[in-house]
Amino acid sequence: MQTGSKRRVDRFALVVSLAGMALLVWLAADGRVGQTGVDATQFAVLVLLVILGELLPIKLPRRDEDDELTTSSTFSFALLISSGAAGAVLALALAELCAYFFRSKALVRSTFNIGQYTLSLVLAGQVLAMFTEAPRIEPPFFVTADLPGIFAAMAVFFLVNSVLTGTWWARRHEVPVLDHLRRDLVFRGGVAGASLALAPVVVVAAEHSLPLIPLLLLPIIALYKGGRQAALSEYQALHDDLTNLPNRVLLHDRIHQSILGIEREKSLVAVMLMDLDRFKEVNDTLGHHSGDLLLQQIGPRLRSILRESDTVARLGGDEFAILLPNVLDRPAAVQVADKIKRALDLPFEIQGLKLNIEASIGISFAPDHGRDVDTLIQRADVAMYVAKGSGSGYAIYTPEQDRHSPNRLVLVGQVRQAMEDQEISLYYQPKADLITGQVRGVEALVRWNHPERGLLMPDEFIPLTENTGLIEPLTLYLIETAVRQCRVWRDAGVDLVVSVNVSARSLLDHELPDQIEAVLQKWNVPPGSLRLEITESTIMEDPVRALAVLDGLHRREIGLALDDFGTGYSSLSYLKRLPVDELKIDKSFVTNMHTDDDDAVIVRSTIDLGRNLGLEVVAEGVETKEHWDQLTELGCGMAQGYYLSRPIAAGEFMQWLRFRETALAEADDLHT
Repeated sequence: MQTGSKRRVDRFALVVSLAGMALLVWLAADGRVGQTGVDATQFAVLVLLVILGELLPIKLPRRDEDDELTTSSTFSFALLISSGAAGAVLALALAELCAYFFRSKALVRSTFNIGQYTLSLVLAGQVLAMFTEAPRIEPPFFVTADLPGIFAAMAVFFLVNSVLTGTWWARRHEVPVLDHLRRDLVFRGGVAGASLALAPVVVVAAEHSLPLIPLLLLPIIALYKGGRQAALSEYQALHDDLTNLPNRVLLHDRIHQSILGIEREKSLVAVMLMDLDRFKEVNDTLGHHSGDLLLQQIGPRLRSILRESDTVARLGGDEFAILLPNVLDRPAAVQVADKIKRALDLPFEIQGLKLNIEASIGISFAPDHGRDVDTLIQRADVAMYVAKGSGSGYAIYTPEQDRHSPNRLVLVGQVRQAMEDQEISLYYQPKADLITGQVRGVEALVRWNHPERGLLMPDEFIPLTENTGLIEPLTLYLIETAVRQCRVWRDAGVDLVVSVNVSARSLLDHELPDQIEAVLQKWNVPPGSLRLEITESTIMEDPVRALAVLDGLHRREIGLALDDFGTGYSSLSYLKRLPVDELKIDKSFVTNMHTDDDDAVIVRSTIDLGRNLGLEVVAEGVETKEHWDQLTELGCGMAQGYYLSRPIAAGEFMQWLRFRETALAEADDLHT
């Protein structure tokens, strides 16, 4: 059953097609084709190039499978200048018919394109006739004085053509037309404008020597390929590398655009977050390659049951999102959730094996559950965990589901303001050389000095930010805070390596290396003074993408530390591929190593492994002198823990450090 929006798209396409067809029939009946000075050979060559342009398009990985750039516009506009609107329109109509028969182009799309081109060229022809005498009966077909009018006609052709196709696409995908046109015109303006500007050159070449025209194909094709490369770069920035589905950035934009249309459509927007149940078992049992193959099959299966206007995005790991714009009511969204569940119930075939996968889906609605992107995603996330816990398959968000509602949501809303007010700060826990006792670095640990609830530990608010879009700006805020503090210490003559923990979502952001490099340059801190701490589980969210980001950080000489080593399930297989500088032994092994032989073996093996790989080895959770001495005997490099110091506020750290240096100096004097 067609929605109101779908019917409007059909009506719009029908009106454009009929208007264009009527003009086309009138032009053909008028019989003015070929009455200008262009000879039959020149005309035939230009028509042939128009047809070839439509038959050999340059595909764009930008919006949908039908989006493409063609060189036909350049030659059809050249026909407009030299032969008039009738010749140009009939050439493009013939090219579209060829595309329909030889490229299996959809009939609706072909008829719409004929109508769109006809309207664009006829209006451009009217402007051309208004300001110039082109096309002239005898060569030259235009003179220098005609160029302003020709460029005005180009502008009309470009605007009418772009507005018609952009409106059709926006209505088809149920996004605000004006917002889409604003973005689309910016992209197409450069490529289309430059290609149309070559049309007068084509006319001059045709007038003087037909063999010159093929030479013009080279710059025209180069221009269009440059446009395709720009579109490809845009596409890669907005899509997941593994699945080619929209990523978090594009999803946020589409949700925002859908929210803007709520009042106009008098409908709901549904946001679904979906997590694959027991996906980790697939990775553990069959390997990550099989897990990747499974993830790549999710998108096509969901797309096959959804509307063209719906969006399926991958947020990372086995977490997906589905956006349903213009939903009539909640039952309609529930029906979609049922369809998704049934679609996933069918087995997935992975390397000859049939796998049964289940999923948990959380649903939130705009405007019922919020009018901003972060709130809708966060509330869908809450509902998803309710669905996972109950085994119901899907759940719609209700305030009662949130165990900390409304305090939890209030806390999330306060995070951004807390960053602006500098309520969120860093405490620094020292890391010292086990042999000399000298402090060589610190780990930055986040704290929130909440005005009402006092000092909050990271476990009380970091998980909340990870369920929204706040974790990325918070991570950058903490990195800049640490780098700024590093600058203060360096100015005071203290050279320390500052380590900052990075979340999974931040590690999957391909812009992270450039952003950190900009922060280091801003505060004039060498990259080696910053070290990012990552965990194995963080990398396993999306190994391919995470490794690409890590390589980018490594190329910029930013230090990397693998935290909680030994607690993951792929340590040895991934360690050799990771560009890390430091290995941190998890405190769970260090704490009991003097009483548990297994823990002692793990600690000793990790130290030997790290040293053999040329990595700095740091032991966490060093709480007693016995720990310190045993780690020293095992050859560990550095230690971190309460035996050395608890985390210290930035304002108190220098005092603590001077006191320790004094104590170490006095101890050295006693031994000499």
